[in-house]
Amino acid sequence: MRNFVCLGFLWLSFCFAEAKVAVYPRVVDKAITDSERYEVYVRDLESGGDWQALQVFAMEVDMDTRSKAAFAQFDMDAPVEVKVVAAEEAAGEVKIRPLSRGIKYERTGEHAITFRLDDPSKLSVEFGGNRLNNLHLFANPMETERYDATGGDDIIVWDKGTKDIFRKNCRLIYFGPGVHQPKDFPNNEISLPGNCTVYLAPGAVIKAKLRVEGVENVRILGRGMLLQPLRGVEITRSRNVLVEGITVVNPQHYTIFGGESENVTVRNVKSFSSRGWSDGIDLMCCRDWLVDDVFLRTSDDCLAFYNHRWWYWGGSRNLTVQNSILWADVAHAINVGGHGDDLSTEGELISGLTFRNIDVLNVDEDDDAYRGVMSVCCGDKNRVRDVLFEDIRVEDCEEARLIDVRVLYNPKYNREPGGTVHGVTFRNITYQGEGGDMYPMRMMGYDEHLDVRDITLENIVVNGQKMVDLSGVEVNEYVRNVQVK
Repeated sequence: MRNFVCLGFLWLSFCFAEAKVAVYPRVVDKAITDSERYEVYVRDLESGGDWQALQVFAMEVDMDTRSKAAFAQFDMDAPVEVKVVAAEEAAGEVKIRPLSRGIKYERTGEHAITFRLDDPSKLSVEFGGNRLNNLHLFANPMETERYDATGGDDIIVWDKGTKDIFRKNCRLIYFGPGVHQPKDFPNNEISLPGNCTVYLAPGAVIKAKLRVEGVENVRILGRGMLLQPLRGVEITRSRNVLVEGITVVNPQHYTIFGGESENVTVRNVKSFSSRGWSDGIDLMCCRDWLVDDVFLRTSDDCLAFYNHRWWYWGGSRNLTVQNSILWADVAHAINVGGHGDDLSTEGELISGLTFRNIDVLNVDEDDDAYRGVMSVCCGDKNRVRDVLFEDIRVEDCEEARLIDVRVLYNPKYNREPGGTVHGVTFRNITYQGEGGDMYPMRMMGYDEHLDVRDITLENIVVNGQKMVDLSGVEVNEYVRNVQVK
């Protein structure tokens, strides 16, 4: 395997052929709490090497219960064996999710299991059915780029007082292992320059928001984490941005926020939240985004794609989410169309959305206005066109609706009803519940002109039963041309 290091304009190549497993440096700081519930070890199966211990972090999930869960992560580029020891839970009943991965485990003690991983994976390991105090395990691919603190004048090694990141020749901002809490920065946020790479080394913890505003060609990379920022990464009026590999823990607001930005890729980002309005990825009037291989466990919408809100206008198009895992402790897994420009004549258009190959581990919502695993509910004159949900596996729900498609007026968030929803396809959708309350699917237009039409339901399977018609679906007279295949 080759890893590359960019020092200024010079790319250097180093060979790490012997590195099959990479364990991150341990972080010791009063801001970090280790889990007392789990121990996790990993070893390379090919060499049969010694077990390596991972640092297991404690963090809060689910704003309703404020539960303590845990997470650990490492990098791999060959088959590994993982050992999990649970201090308080017997190993008799263990579930490793997503279930679609089909991972089998062996019990090696009263409180311990082992299992094999052949490929990078994002997993929930649950002892005794305990989802609120579970272990999240992220086996990342090996980094394809590594940076260090050496080089020339175009590299900034972050310290707690650095404020000159906008000098013209800055090409790399390096955050090394340890906790970084910037001083004297407004709103505790770090504004990033254009044409720059920001590298969060394994073991780096930043207690601040990263802001990308009005710039181009920014890359945020690494295996470090953002801890309790106001927001995680904010990308507004910018283009050509990459966010890859990082973890965001308990932001006060969104994990990633996009406003009027285009040509953005978000890949292998992991996130947890436990507050109101702490959505995962929220986009306002964005274009040409790819969200790939993310894990979002949130206490509000995992994904929320809107049109106009606050200072952002222009509609949304060509947004894709794929190969990802969503877990909404509160609200929707996927939410489309809620906010828009209610003062415009025709409303804004949101179109060309694709959600494919996604595992939804759970959705819990007790307010019927927001009970959608997959929700296309437009307000504020929004017009929604050409949305595809494909290969979506939903494992369980608590007080949710699998599908919710509506033109609506929500007085809490809207000043006008939505426009129209035309052309939504649900293909290869499976739900296999475990006893949670599932409400009927729902499709509703607002009136004769603000309607829902051209909806395709293809290969929808609920608890083993294939959908053959609209029996049991709540549909009103303003819904037209629904095909069940």
